[in-house]
Amino acid sequence: MKLSQIKEILPTLETVAFQLENGTFVPEHFHVTEVGQIIKNFIDCGGVIRTEKTVNFQLWNADDYEHRLKPRKLLNIIKLSEEKLAIEDAEIEVEYQTETIGKYDLDFSGKHFILKNKTTACLAEDACGIPSEKQKRNLINLTDNQSSCCTPDSRCC
Repeated sequence: MKLSQIKEILPTLETVAFQLENGTFVPEHFHVTEVGQIIKNFIDCGGVIRTEKTVNFQLWNADDYEHRLKPRKLLNIIKLSEEKLAIEDAEIEVEYQTETIGKYDLDFSGKHFILKNKTTACLAEDACGIPSEKQKRNLINLTDNQSSCCTPDSRCC
């Protein structure tokens, strides 16, 4: 989800709620402690220089049970970050601590936001020699110098 999308959704909500893909909700007393832009410059394993920009939201469970983040407040935090930090309209990445600090993509269910598990991938599969699909072979076609060791009459199996 891009920043522009969450800005369109927030005015339509009465409450802000985040849910992990496993169904667990982030406690209602969470705070958004950071909104920022992360620029990642890196070289992939194929030697290609890459740049990624994401908008970062950091969620924190506070011991303040009396206050709840309202959609308008989050929208104001986003607008302030755009003004002061010149944040671009990029994909949102959410940091949230469970056992460790996790990074999640963001989606919307129609009622609340979903923290989608992120996965890693090789960005240079063609340069690494990773086959695009596992080659399928018929066992009957696997013949070599040892083909005589496992025949129906060899009693090896």
